[in-house]
Amino acid sequence: MKRSIYLVLTLIFLMLWSSCRKDFEFSPSTGSLQFSKDTVYLDTVFTNIGSSTYNLKVYNKSNNDILIPSIKLALGNASNYRLNVDGLPGKAFENIQILANDSLFIFVETTIDYNNFSNPNGNFLYTDQIEFDAGTNLQKVELVTLVQDAVFIYPNRDTATKVIETLKIDINGDEVETDIQGRELQPNELTFTKDKPYVIYGFAAVPSGETLTINAGARIHFHENSGLLISEGATLNVNGSLSTDQKLLENEVIFESDRLEPNFSEISGQWGTIWFFEGSLNNTINYATIKNASIGILCDGDANVATEKLKITNSQIYNNSSFGILGRNTSITAENVVINNSGQSSFAGTFGGKYNFTHSTIANYWYGSRQFPSVLLNNFITDEDDNVIVTNLTEANFNNCIIYGNDNPEILLDEIEDAAVVFNFKFTNCLIRFDNRYNNLTGPNYDLTDTNHYQGNIFNQDPNFYNTDLNQLIIGKTSAAINKGLSSFATQVPFDILNVSRTATPDIGAYQHIVFPEED
Repeated sequence: MKRSIYLVLTLIFLMLWSSCRKDFEFSPSTGSLQFSKDTVYLDTVFTNIGSSTYNLKVYNKSNNDILIPSIKLALGNASNYRLNVDGLPGKAFENIQILANDSLFIFVETTIDYNNFSNPNGNFLYTDQIEFDAGTNLQKVELVTLVQDAVFIYPNRDTATKVIETLKIDINGDEVETDIQGRELQPNELTFTKDKPYVIYGFAAVPSGETLTINAGARIHFHENSGLLISEGATLNVNGSLSTDQKLLENEVIFESDRLEPNFSEISGQWGTIWFFEGSLNNTINYATIKNASIGILCDGDANVATEKLKITNSQIYNNSSFGILGRNTSITAENVVINNSGQSSFAGTFGGKYNFTHSTIANYWYGSRQFPSVLLNNFITDEDDNVIVTNLTEANFNNCIIYGNDNPEILLDEIEDAAVVFNFKFTNCLIRFDNRYNNLTGPNYDLTDTNHYQGNIFNQDPNFYNTDLNQLIIGKTSAAINKGLSSFATQVPFDILNVSRTATPDIGAYQHIVFPEED
């Protein structure tokens, strides 16, 4: 009985409620819409590469429910923009409703073929408009996109099977199939210039016996999971030069992702790596910026060659999700190199090798947790069968370097002792963050009084970097590194990364100190 009474009362309530409710009545728009912006700027895109999605919010701030008779692109179906209005894709829409004091979202994307326009001269500004209503009620929002031409390098795709080409690698004279998507560079692709940016899909491999030369001012952009591979017998020469404008870096060679939107400018892990295979020799990198990769530089093998496998000078390596430079039983010389913000170590010399860093700044102010310090050295590798292989760390010298970060300590010397191998390292006149007060790291490798390994160093004093979040690691007037460099090493590298002479009063690290602008 009670249940029946409850049901009757519920039905009566619903009938009364529905009889009081009026259907929404929509009035035609009167040209009084308001917008979150009057122009939607879609950041620079490469030709034929889709943009990110941008949004526009449309407001009805009146007390009436309104009906917008039409929302459309001014260029109609010929437009290279695409819209999505409240979940509906298209280029033209009719009778769009907005409730009183409510809003709707419009999402905008574009893909533009640069070659469809005459005389674009390197860049082309593509525009259109979103038109709301018509006649006297017409309102418009501008759409603007800068389209940039580029040289595209990508693997072939089998038209029948849709399988993407993979690389065949020459290893000790044998051609080995891999599952790495990519292709070898052709003879006419072995010089990169500053005329157009280069966009690489997959791994672009420098063939054995060939040299890839990258001229000053070149811009190389990598798609996701892409990179450069320098094969056995091949060489990479990056010939950047000092830039007049330290914001534009007009003469540096820049390696970064193909996402040009500002929101992606400092995001790590957007592309793969520059990978030097064992047997690739005489590689040089001068005045380069390498940013936002998984591993900035991966260098394998050739620890005992007469001349270093890779010499890198006057270069910056930032925002890499694993390592800035990862060496594996290899040989690297680095001068005036700045590394920061690495998900693991900024420099890792693993499985032994030969490494010489002079007047370099190796920092790590990674924004999350990380497993390793700024500098990691070890002399072993574990194979797929869990066998540990130990080899020589022939030398690892850090001279007049800053080794610092937001962790402590910022060096790890991970040696497996073996009478048959050596573990040689030395830090000379370096500024190092290393506070071992809790004796977490023990053993002779951490005896800071042993002059065979440590000489003239400064520990745990402020380097006074300008802005570590923005990778601006120039030092200021209160830095502990000022005039603490050893002159003999300054003579070997007489100018800092900005071409300032350091021989008279050498500061430790890649930069001579300055007075910060706000301190003038």
